Amino acid sequence: MKLALLAIGFLAIAFSGIAIKLIFKKNGEFSGTCASKNPVLNQENEPCSLCGAQPEEKCKEDTSAAL
Repeated sequence: MKLALLAIGFLAIAFSGIAIKLIFKKNGEFSGTCASKNPVLNQENEPCSLCGAQPEEKCKEDTSAAL
């Protein structure tokens, strides 16, 4: 029971941290959401599957309209 409460407490702290970050970010958006920006995740220099941006390009701005 203690372990379950501890796990729920850690999850609550994590979710509240994410919520606070979204409140204070401009337009409530996460920065750097393209996986192509992360060299660990994209070792083959593939474009982003969400917006199509190449690793050296900036994420395309209007991805929410395409969804």
